[in-house]
Amino acid sequence: MESGAHTYEHLSEDITVVRVAAGELDGSTVPPLRKLLFDLVNHGRFHLVVDLTAVDHLGSIGVGALVGALKRIRAHDGGLAVVAREERVLKMFRISGLTKVFPIFGTVFPAIEYLGRNAPKAHV
Repeated sequence: MESGAHTYEHLSEDITVVRVAAGELDGSTVPPLRKLLFDLVNHGRFHLVVDLTAVDHLGSIGVGALVGALKRIRAHDGGLAVVAREERVLKMFRISGLTKVFPIFGTVFPAIEYLGRNAPKAHV
């Protein structure tokens, strides 16, 4: 399904993959992503894989949107995994100390497997 330039796919009753649109994830592009993540959580989607492989720059506002979504998800005993390969994006997670908060993977499938271990209805 599509939400603005971002897409998402429900892989099971629990796990959803959110594919973030290409380019920069900063102040002007974050609001649609934040809305999508919050809408998914509000609709009972508590295990999200956020695929940032098309993103070449992640600003602090983008990181804030992910942290905000994670807080909402954790309130429901869920999880959020990040997929990223671009060094500038990975560096933002490292310098902010969030590599200890977010499980980060190079591809989508290990992230799905990781969340699947904790999602009660995940049969991917």
